Amino acid sequence: MEHIGLFCAASDRLEASYYDLAGAFGRFVGERGLTLVYGGADSGLMESAARGVKDAGGHVVGIVPRRRVSRYVDEVVPCHDLSDRKAIMVERSDVLVALPGGIGTLDEVFTVMAANSIGYHRKKVVLFALDGFWDGLVAVLQEMDRRGFVNVPLGQYLAVARSWGELQAVLA
Repeated sequence: MEHIGLFCAASDRLEASYYDLAGAFGRFVGERGLTLVYGGADSGLMESAARGVKDAGGHVVGIVPRRRVSRYVDEVVPCHDLSDRKAIMVERSDVLVALPGGIGTLDEVFTVMAANSIGYHRKKVVLFALDGFWDGLVAVLQEMDRRGFVNVPLGQYLAVARSWGELQAVLA
């Protein structure tokens, strides 16, 4: 896997530990010579991750529906709107990782998982659940599966990494 798509918060109102996590994730990507594909924002966890990639000498691709682009982007790919951005991110990524995020991140995660489950692509979403951030969502998905609402095994399109080692194993 060479191109890592990233979904995460663009908020500038989070606890410092989330920005630290995003920066560490970016360095993790950059140190491995991988390319980060993300929404191109100049704020929040998105910017922290992009800065981490650049600090580690990596390459950053920003898929941007607006003019305000992070200074850490090496390649800008314009798009029309958020739906177009998701489609381009999936196309340009080998796997998509979700760091902590809000409604937009959930939308992105579910769009990728739904498209995989009906055969549009075979790309996984990795929920990076450090400190249990995604545990509630994982429990809901497992319950949906248990009750028969998931037609394709969750493992086909979803992975959960709860440590840096697990993340590295999933991305290997």
